[in-house]
Amino acid sequence: MKTKLLLFAMMVMFATYTLQAQTEERYIEVVGTSELEIVPDKIHYIIEIREYFEEEFDGKSKPEEYRTKVPLEQIEQKLRQVLAEAGVSNDAIRTQEIGDYWRRQGQDFLVSKRFDITLRDFKQIDKIVKRMDTRGVNSMYIGELENKDMQSYNQKGKIEALKAAQKKATYLVEALGKKLGSVIRIVEEGNTGGGLPLMKNVALDAAGAPFDGFRTIKKNYSMLVRFEITD
Repeated sequence: MKTKLLLFAMMVMFATYTLQAQTEERYIEVVGTSELEIVPDKIHYIIEIREYFEEEFDGKSKPEEYRTKVPLEQIEQKLRQVLAEAGVSNDAIRTQEIGDYWRRQGQDFLVSKRFDITLRDFKQIDKIVKRMDTRGVNSMYIGELENKDMQSYNQKGKIEALKAAQKKATYLVEALGKKLGSVIRIVEEGNTGGGLPLMKNVALDAAGAPFDGFRTIKKNYSMLVRFEITD
């Protein structure tokens, strides 16, 4: 019985000491952030083509009068010619999917096809858009942007976020007449952007030219850091 009481007393003393140590611990916890803008070296450009009726563009026919369907093979042939003129090799063109779309009650199916085109330069997109006949093109947009050195950029971004946290904690603590001590804890918060696909559209305006922008990979980094406060 005495042994049990002694053990219980020791446990209470240890718990009290631990609580007191936690209470007396002085620290500051801050969030440091950084942002990197990375030039991609691989661009996935998505183009979806779809069959259409010539009467759609004559300016006078009604939908129920559409009869002359332009086959998908003809549209694809023109697309591949445009891609070749823009310097895109056949190896860089990958077919993603083929589907049928119902046009209107009483009319035929319209077949569509989607291409994932790997490019190295945004200038190629400009060339493609300028040469492209928009009839038969259902959508054109940038899919994923990549950079082969992304791991190195991620490391740099996290380090810069840590430095930002240290700088912030330093001037806050010094404003109170204290000094910044050792690092107690580092938590990597949700870093966003980049590799994921961005899905930023390069849409066509009325003149058939792409809207400029979304030509870099923007990544944001955030680190939660706890520092000891010393006298």
